Amino acid sequence: MNRQISQLKELLDLYRLQSFGYEYFSTKKSMPVSEAVNVELPDDLEQLKEFVYHCHLCDLAKRKTNYVFGEGNVNAKLMFVGEGPGQREDELGRPFVGRSGELLTKIIETTLEMKREDVYIANVVKCRPPGNRVPNQEEADRCLPYLIKQISLIQPKVIVTLGATAYKYLTGDMETPISKIRGEVLEFANTLLVPTFHPSFLLRNPSAKRFVYYDMKKVKALL
Repeated sequence: MNRQISQLKELLDLYRLQSFGYEYFSTKKSMPVSEAVNVELPDDLEQLKEFVYHCHLCDLAKRKTNYVFGEGNVNAKLMFVGEGPGQREDELGRPFVGRSGELLTKIIETTLEMKREDVYIANVVKCRPPGNRVPNQEEADRCLPYLIKQISLIQPKVIVTLGATAYKYLTGDMETPISKIRGEVLEFANTLLVPTFHPSFLLRNPSAKRFVYYDMKKVKALL
């Protein structure tokens, strides 16, 4: 493990220097960052978390207070994926612990009749975007290998993407509006994926809660 972390640090240092305008040359053909990270990722969640804590592949790492890796049951049948940490999540290093998190917990407990600790919760990006803005394509691309690896290790039966950003970046479908795709049961990475609205959208639009209720009833049936 120490050798893997050392290799990753060297890789990240090279790309950080490159971002500052330095040039370097290798006798071997270089590969894209996402491919390089994938090659090195371990088959263990705790070791993967250690990798994330050493990551500086995008500028979000420079501004973060804490990395927000994800939390929950590592053998969960159900996994929730959001877009990225907010201010409260950044402060505590945990996903969905602000007002949106409180609503998500309520949905899990009341509609799905499960405990929050029975599911796994993660985000597309592991660091908070400034001002809680939507993560851009480059930031998502740099962080997605970590999320894909989390999914492959946890092997949930159902993944619920929360909001348009999580759905688009995870599936690559950049065209379909979340209002059109929410509640659909899709096949993704040897599991099922159900998009729905983000809890923050529900806080601004309480009338949309009924749609998420229907979506979660469908998820419950799938489980």
